Formats: sequence, C-alpha cells, structure tokens
Amino acid sequence: MRDALLGVPDATPDLDIVLDTRHGADLGTVAQRYSARTGQPHLFYPEFQNASLSLPDGRHADLIRARHEHYPVAGQRPEAQPGSLQEDLQRRDFGVNALALTLCGPLALLDPCGGLADLQARQLRPLHSQSFYEDASRLVRAARLAGRLGLDAHPELLRQVPDALVMALHTPRLWAELGLLLHEPNPAQAAAMLRDWGAGQLLPPGTEELWRQLYAAGTDQASYAAALLHMAPEPQPWQERLALGTGPARLLERALSHDVFPTGSPEAILRRTLLPERPDYPALQGRDLLTAGWSPGPTLGQALSYLQAYVNGGRSARRQKNGPRCTSGRHGPNQGTETRTKRPVPGRIAASSR
Repeated sequence: MRDALLGVPDATPDLDIVLDTRHGADLGTVAQRYSARTGQPHLFYPEFQNASLSLPDGRHADLIRARHEHYPVAGQRPEAQPGSLQEDLQRRDFGVNALALTLCGPLALLDPCGGLADLQARQLRPLHSQSFYEDASRLVRAARLAGRLGLDAHPELLRQVPDALVMALHTPRLWAELGLLLHEPNPAQAAAMLRDWGAGQLLPPGTEELWRQLYAAGTDQASYAAALLHMAPEPQPWQERLALGTGPARLLERALSHDVFPTGSPEAILRRTLLPERPDYPALQGRDLLTAGWSPGPTLGQALSYLQAYVNGGRSARRQKNGPRCTSGRHGPNQGTETRTKRPVPGRIAASSR
C-alpha cells in the first residue's frame, strides 16, 4: 500500500496478503487451493507459517498470517502468536508500513496507526516508544526507506537513534538489514541518512563517499560491497556477517591488481574510484617494444615478464643487478652487425609500473 499511495513505479512490488488464522484457516491449504485454481506454483514454509505465491504476470506475493508479537529479549527475535489484522498492523515498524486494503467485502483502507497522514507528510515515524531498542535493525531499514522514497525522519525516530546504537551489537538482524542496504538502487542515499541521523558509525568511515562515486559511475551491487570491504578495518567479519560470499572480495583483489581490464568493467570502475591517483595507462606489450626498436626474439618476452613481475610487486620497473640483459640487434647500412643494449622508452616503462 505504501508505494502504491506514493505513486512509486515498481515492476516487482512488495505485496503481502495477510490472513487471519485465529478461526482455523490454514495457510498451507490456502496456498494449495490457489495453485490448484490458477495453475501457478507456490512455496510453503511451515516453520514460518507463510507461503510465496507465483502470480500470472510473473511477480510474487507473500501469503502471511496475521499475528501479534512481543520481545522477551531486546535485540532477539520476537515471539509471535496468531492475531487479528488490526493487531498485525499495530505491530509494524513504521506508520507508513501499517496500511492495508481489505479484500473481503467492500474495498476499504485500514489505517489504525495514522500511516496515511505520515505518507502525506512524507515522514517515517516509529509506532512504539521502544521500537529501536527492541529491534535496532529498524534504524537501518528506516535509512533504506528514507533514502529510496525521499522520506524525512519524524522527531520520534531521531529520539530513538541512541537506543538503536546501544543495541546494535546485540541485534543479529541488523547485519541482514545492512546487507539489504547494498541492494538499494543508490546505497549512498541510505548511508547519508544514517550519517545525518547520527548513526554514520554503523558503516566503515569513507564508505558513503565511495558509494556516491560508484553510483555516479554506474556500477553493481558487488562493487558497493567491495568498496565497503576496502574501507573496513577488518573486512573478514563484514564479509561473513553480511553473507557476501567471495565475489566482492575477489572483485576488490582484481581492482587493486595491475592487470588490465576493459574500460567500463566493474574492475576498472572500482579501481578508478579506489585509486584515483593511479594513471590508467595500458599495459606495456611486445609491439610497444618492437615499435621502440627492439628486435623480435626470446629476450623480448623475458623483458616483458621481468617488468610485469616488478609491477605486480608494487615496485618501479627498472633494471636491477641480476635482471635480464635485453638486447636489440640492429642491422642497418651504417651499423654493421653490432649488438647493443637498447633501453626501453622511459615514459612507457613508468606507465606500466603504476
């Protein structure tokens, strides 16, 4: 309801169908009947008592039971019991998420928490005074929504920010929300919200600016994750807690290497963002040495390998005492058959060492 009332275009809306199961309705049976009637598949999750329905247009809808919740331990998962639709809406995180449209009988908008007024004011308002203390991940979710939808923080939200920071390390779900932040169209907007609200420390310093540059350059989720790992003092815990896998770390390794990647590739964009001081010179190739006057032969390959080894080691490419002696044989009319050392072009060698 939130996005529909805001007029947000979205090809894959977040659609929940809530069912009151207090009088014996079974979600698994309802999902089976849906598939039998429409021919569309579904997935049922008994442990959560919800189902995912495939819609004829290719989208999906979540079939969930109405419930009420309480938090025996702040920061941990709440205990849930079947409840009414109104109780389900009242347990939500923000007013803008506590709106529903009745499907049984005449269509009617259900708004027990004043969510419509919040939408009109374009504000995010927590529904409970202990909301962020009970679940600190709601702060990150608020930043995601505010950044993506252009919503402002209600004073009550700002009042609860310190509660979320106190409970951040005791709320495992906060990491899941930070992982979802990487999937936002522009993660830098959410990072800016956290900073403006006094919660910028939830991300490694400097991450927001890198994300802003990556968004302007046009990149993907893996690049945002790689940039975060680059800025994190200890990247391994971030990689594990955000369940990033090895892809972003490998992308970061390639971007920081001296390998050559096509212009516009994720590696090239990430490298230009992380290492703006490194000139984007093409790698020295055999034809460059031939143009400079070297003769074809095994020494040409030896010279290139020697230079690349120094470049990969982060050192400037210059001849050392035990380095290969690369020679260029010239056989011109005034030179006879003299073989002498040919020094590579300094500018190109310097370019390849960066």
